[in-house]
Amino acid sequence: MSVATPRSNRFPLRLAQVSRLPQSGGDKALHRSGQSVTPVGLGLDSQGVRLQLVQRLRKGGVSHCGVLDAMSAVCRHDFLDSALAAQAYEDTSLPIGHGQTISKPSVIARMIELLFEGEGARKSASLGRVLEIGTGCGYQAAVISLLSINLVSIERIKALHDRAAVRLAGIRRDNIRLVFGDGMFGHPPNAPYDSIIAAAGGEHLPAAWLEQLAPFGRLVVPSRQPGSDRQVLVVVDRNEQGVRQSLHEAVNFVPLIPGVVV
Repeated sequence: MSVATPRSNRFPLRLAQVSRLPQSGGDKALHRSGQSVTPVGLGLDSQGVRLQLVQRLRKGGVSHCGVLDAMSAVCRHDFLDSALAAQAYEDTSLPIGHGQTISKPSVIARMIELLFEGEGARKSASLGRVLEIGTGCGYQAAVISLLSINLVSIERIKALHDRAAVRLAGIRRDNIRLVFGDGMFGHPPNAPYDSIIAAAGGEHLPAAWLEQLAPFGRLVVPSRQPGSDRQVLVVVDRNEQGVRQSLHEAVNFVPLIPGVVV
């Protein structure tokens, strides 16, 4: 029996609660207050430019409606420096300073979709209580916050943590808790977590992450494939028999580094 936290009345947000959030099939029209509105313009603040991103994600194989809807709702350019804003909706990773990057939209969508394929998330239709390792610029946290009950996001670089706090404060989501600290240790005070996602990869999974994964929870993390220099997505599921690990497609993430940078 799953021990995932029951869905609250507030989170995850219903689609109707998210301003101008399109329905999953709404590539040609937006749905707001029961009316269809055709997207106008392709400026960075236009819903149309985000719908184009969603169309590319769908063509690339992302099929989970909730993930696509959340990706269409969050303005990626708001989490980038202005010099890079014009590239915000390209499927590419971009620098965010301090040797870190914002991941490709397709990789973010794929990792979140993998979380939803876990037994607990399938049953509850929610990512439940989420731990994110590596807040970075805060974009992925903003997306996950639409799909979860609550989110704890850890960042080891103080400057990135502070910048993400400002950006996420602007979207006024009160189910996000940002923590400055060493993500290698997870965050025991809010454990266990139904979903854990990491934005950096090492050779081995930190023991703390596995210890903080709830029964029927799922962890998605980039890690080095055994016997190879290739980095792949690793999925870990916890059930009554223990933990089960599976390997998925190749990725390229920044390395997982212990400690903090003040």
